[in-house]
Amino acid sequence: MQKKILVAVDNSPHSRGAIDYAVQMNQLIPELGFTLFHVQPPVSQFLLDEAKHDAKAQVELRKIAARNAEASDRLLGGLKEVMLRTGVPEASVELMAQPRRQGVAKDILDLAQSNLFDAILVGRRGIGGLQKLFMGSVSAHLVENSPLIPVWMVDGKVFSSRVMAAVDGSESSLRAVDHLAFILSGVPEARVCFFHVSPRLKDFCEIDFSQDQSDELEALITRGDRRCMDDFFSAALAKLRAAGFDASQIETRTAATLVSIGETILKAAREGGFGTLVMGRRGVNKSFFGGKTSFLVSRDISDAALWMVP
Repeated sequence: MQKKILVAVDNSPHSRGAIDYAVQMNQLIPELGFTLFHVQPPVSQFLLDEAKHDAKAQVELRKIAARNAEASDRLLGGLKEVMLRTGVPEASVELMAQPRRQGVAKDILDLAQSNLFDAILVGRRGIGGLQKLFMGSVSAHLVENSPLIPVWMVDGKVFSSRVMAAVDGSESSLRAVDHLAFILSGVPEARVCFFHVSPRLKDFCEIDFSQDQSDELEALITRGDRRCMDDFFSAALAKLRAAGFDASQIETRTAATLVSIGETILKAAREGGFGTLVMGRRGVNKSFFGGKTSFLVSRDISDAALWMVP
């Protein structure tokens, strides 16, 4: 069964990073199929309005549409050629373009959902400084707003095919495991590491309790987390076994929180040499890996791919 990946591209270096990652994943998973998709620049509303009543404006509109279509053809054809030269079969690469309708991110999401793609792959522009406070890029909008389709966001150059799944015992984490089990099913070379960060009291509540109360609550959280993760790992391992994984392909790690859960995840991914990080967008009670943790990881990940699963 072919797994369908929608690769959103434009004429920029970060799109080339997405193409390089697609090639890398195709080498690991030969049955991946890719649709390279380009949203063409918009036509000014003034010209659209004028074209309703002016024949000359209609001619100009057709010229602009033709130039945009030609530019899309050159872009998509060049990126396809890059993939074919690295050994991706021609039958595994399709091309698609359309004029912008509701906005680049919305157009990508609409196409992905209507055509039942298994994931959206997009490169992220390098960001730094104040830009990190306002992640307004197309990739960020996709990660934050995709209601159903997992988004694979690539930052920089991905050097490793190793996969780490950051899990917290939530339904969203289990959906993330389900996604990676489906994508990596039937791939004996695949290796998956489950990584769990043990939460602390401050991850739940900012109230400054007395020391005795804090110790009691910390112990309660630890016991509850251990029971939750025991059940979670049983369910997650069952999903991987059903997808054809054996025990030698699966590793489990647990770590204490450093500065924050998100920073602990990123540090483990960097130090472990993982090129792909998988996580659910929403966490336990929409807290752990929802909100600030998923935002921090998607903001600060570098030279790696993040699979964010709604």
